[in-house]
Amino acid sequence: MSCPAAALLLLLTALLRGGPLAAVEPPLDTLAFGVVADEQRHHLVDVRSEIIRGGADQPARRLLPNAPAAWDGGTLAFTLACDGTRQTYVTATFWGGDAGEELGRLTLFCAGKQVGYRHLGDVDQLDIAGDEPACPGRFFHVTLPLPAALTAGQQQVALEIRASGRIWGYGTNWEQYQKPLAQPTRGIYRIASHTDPCFTPPADLPAPVATTPPLRQAPGAEVMDQLKQRVDAELAKQLRDAHPPGQLAMQFLAEGWHVAWCSAFQRPAVVERVCAGGDELYRRFRADAKIAEADPQVYNAEWLGLGPAGNAIRLLHAPLAGHLDETFDDGAGGHPVRRAAWAQMLRASVEWHRRHRRQYTNQSMINDLYLYLANRGVAALDPAQALPEAAARRYLYESLGLQPWLGSDNDQGGERPLGDHYLQITAKGLTRELGYVGYYGEVLDWAAHIFNATREPGTGRDGDPRLQAQLQKLTAARALFRYPALDADGNRAMRIETVVGWRDTHYPGDVTYGERAGWEGSALYAAASAPDAAAIGIAQQLFADHQFFRTVADEMKEKSLRVTRTLLHIPDEYAALSALPPSALRLPMTPGQGDVAWSDEEDGVVAVHHGAEVFYASLYWRARYAVNFLARVHLVDPRGERIATVREDVRFTPDGHDYTRPDWVNMGFGNGGLRYPGDLHSAFAGEKQPIALVPPGDRFSPGQEHPAAGKGDFYVLRYGDYLISMNCTVGKSFALPAPAGVASAPELISATIVSFEKPLVVGPRSTVILYLGKAAAP
Repeated sequence: MSCPAAALLLLLTALLRGGPLAAVEPPLDTLAFGVVADEQRHHLVDVRSEIIRGGADQPARRLLPNAPAAWDGGTLAFTLACDGTRQTYVTATFWGGDAGEELGRLTLFCAGKQVGYRHLGDVDQLDIAGDEPACPGRFFHVTLPLPAALTAGQQQVALEIRASGRIWGYGTNWEQYQKPLAQPTRGIYRIASHTDPCFTPPADLPAPVATTPPLRQAPGAEVMDQLKQRVDAELAKQLRDAHPPGQLAMQFLAEGWHVAWCSAFQRPAVVERVCAGGDELYRRFRADAKIAEADPQVYNAEWLGLGPAGNAIRLLHAPLAGHLDETFDDGAGGHPVRRAAWAQMLRASVEWHRRHRRQYTNQSMINDLYLYLANRGVAALDPAQALPEAAARRYLYESLGLQPWLGSDNDQGGERPLGDHYLQITAKGLTRELGYVGYYGEVLDWAAHIFNATREPGTGRDGDPRLQAQLQKLTAARALFRYPALDADGNRAMRIETVVGWRDTHYPGDVTYGERAGWEGSALYAAASAPDAAAIGIAQQLFADHQFFRTVADEMKEKSLRVTRTLLHIPDEYAALSALPPSALRLPMTPGQGDVAWSDEEDGVVAVHHGAEVFYASLYWRARYAVNFLARVHLVDPRGERIATVREDVRFTPDGHDYTRPDWVNMGFGNGGLRYPGDLHSAFAGEKQPIALVPPGDRFSPGQEHPAAGKGDFYVLRYGDYLISMNCTVGKSFALPAPAGVASAPELISATIVSFEKPLVVGPRSTVILYLGKAAAP
């Protein structure tokens, strides 16, 4: 099935009409902010704005905060031409050297209604300022679609850009969530309306000066000394503390017992402290059994349970042996044997967490890792009470996509909310959190923790080979989503792709090579855990670009114990990887590495390195409730970057129901999130979207979020010179007609020339990416 009547312009024939020889469609209209004559021609009315000379000495306007500062700020109202019969897009131009979340956000309005959502909707705000510059020395351009209902039959539209402060997406009340705008926004240079999904930057916009980015010069190896001082100081603090350690401290001490360079290495005091911590944890459990479900002293308590304590016991199984049959004071007049008491509370945690599993991949991994570690603790204490190792390892296999994820256990074996065949990891190695995910998809740390949990404590041996291979597969897949950029100081770097991520709001993404350094793992943790040729080459690229010590310095800015635990292992990781022979492998998108094109049909995403361009697209894009006919694109080239939400053709199997977009202006999910003050309405409210057929047996009602409700069978996206056709089914084939004026064209995945003597057949679970910039005419 193709698109509904409200989006007839998305028909496949329309997408294919422009061949390689067709002239680039000029914009319908362009407004250059800060140019008085242009502003007058477009009837500009500004409230709290100012004209500046910004990047490349170009004029721009920026919006100012209210006095006193409030959540919103200045506005710009103006008119632009539109096409009353075709999809009209609006593209704003910004300077890539601006940085700081304090620059706030910019939201587009059309005919007085808000275009898109403020947090994780399928149409984003016009600008979301990030902490670091997006592309220093270059411009970037953001394209949004205008609702067809507001442009139909019109020749021009009334638009506004409104300023607001930054958002903290985890906030549960207004003060936490929506921050005030306290300083001017970034400059807005131009805004254009057009019908071609791919905006062409105007020729009169100054081009960047081509230079070779320098290498970072600092920090250097001195950060390793600072790291060791911090870790040893924390170990000393934990060892002398008069109070029993909590779970996280128990785990930290137990890991330190195995690390030769640190002050906790094989110290008897570590064992004594872990005994004290385990006894205190049992006293708390005896007073309140819900501690086994969620220990309030632990972050993400319902996910971790008593897993950290179980891990400490697993790690210290041998040195603890002489203490496990001792009795201790349980705080209520009893003196239970330590082995039996500890096993009882850990088993309670195992039972609750296997019946309360999490669906999203990263959450599933965390819950199941600590469920497994709690069970390993039980096995170290009383093997008869533990789940058999094969039964416990099933949870790890499910979370890492090695076998179907069956949901929470019940008396029938599993709830199976997503059926009998749902895998948490795609066949090509990405997480399945609906579609492609940037930061939340960076689960290499958790995958490494899962693999290392199956190793013999202190030896690094006997890890599960299936889990190791899956970790390496994930590493290779994530490597495709690092693109060349500059760091905040203008040095050579690679960044993680976030623009096309379902759960991402940060642009640009962090400087990342292999693993994204974070609370739970360093930039080297996954590579050191499973060092194949690709992981080694990526680590060596991180070293060669002089970015490794910067990742360590950045991690050390976070002072929590969970980060100090990660720091504990960095010296050994660095030493091991630094000692390996050179590898010729580098990240695929690195300049000079040659062309590559890759697709993942389960997540509906493509990654392309073609000449000087890097191109990402999510064809399955934030379609939580129904098919939305929208794709998200990020194109990086020497002139700048383009970010676009554009229409595409989608073929799908309908279930016979439609989803009506609600009048939400905040979140694109979760009942719309917190309500905003004022009379704000969504420009997309009331739009009918068809619901795709959900697999039989899955629990689903129209209006519920489901991975299949908005998933197409076959996608076709034309963006500039790229024509992408993606078949997401396992048993169907689809025909792609020849684009107008094209006899043959390079196909980038297979690196072959495709002829259009007859329609091109796209088989099951496959993708064709044609580059029409080098196509041959008939």
